[in-house]
Amino acid sequence: MSKPTNIMLVGVGGQGIVLAGEVLAQVLMLAGHDVKKSEIHGMAQRGGTVRSDVRFGETVFSPTIPPGQADILLAFEQLEALRHLPQVVTGGLVIASAERIVPTTAHLGPNPYPDDAMARIRGAGYRLQEVDAPALAAQAGNPRTAGTCLLAALAWHLDLPEEVWDRALHDAYPKKILEVNLRAFALAREATQPASS
Repeated sequence: MSKPTNIMLVGVGGQGIVLAGEVLAQVLMLAGHDVKKSEIHGMAQRGGTVRSDVRFGETVFSPTIPPGQADILLAFEQLEALRHLPQVVTGGLVIASAERIVPTTAHLGPNPYPDDAMARIRGAGYRLQEVDAPALAAQAGNPRTAGTCLLAALAWHLDLPEEVWDRALHDAYPKKILEVNLRAFALAREATQPASS
């Protein structure tokens, strides 16, 4: 039996991590995979960490990714990417948004927000794809579509038909925000295409 693929989505409260996890799980189910999903919310309402684990494969027994076993880390914020690196397998893929949300503790305490988060990730031996999700979302017409932009970047790394992404997006978003999310996905899909594709 093959090992499940583990994707960890991380960010802070209000960034849409849970919704993105639901969309991803729906995409994977539509593609015929067994899927398990779990969320950890922390102090989400106060800008704390939010994490969604999505595991898929032939057969998946547990919804939680074992420590150090995430194949892909999809990070909605730079510091959360850095903070969750120990959860990623050696040589794993980190797709990280350029967004920086500086916590209050970094303003007040002795540990400032690192200016070199992306360089640290790259220097630690992970494959890193930086995505300017806030800029792509703004270009699409709604800054709240940054999560959709990150899902579009992730789509390049999963061998799934485009129609399952389209169907899952149609199922996930109400009519009033569907069009802008489809636009964000298309823009980000084009902007994040790997050079080898």
